[in-house]
Amino acid sequence: MDQTVSVFPKNKFQEVRVGIREFKGNDLVDVRIWTIAQAVDQMVPTAKGVTINVHLLPNLIKALQDAEGVLKENKLL
Repeated sequence: MDQTVSVFPKNKFQEVRVGIREFKGNDLVDVRIWTIAQAVDQMVPTAKGVTINVHLLPNLIKALQDAEGVLKENKLL
């Protein structure tokens, strides 16, 4: 499977893409920054991001929920 499931802007020139990928027989969740490549005038992936096995997705979700909780407690969200 190779599917982008979510895209949202990071800033004027970059976006964050969340996708499900297969690499060497492993199913992965990829959260990556994409940027405009001026040479080809299209979006290209950067090295900035994280790719994890799909079985670790619940751990990532919990970590993000924990971060959200701390941010709300400190009135940053």
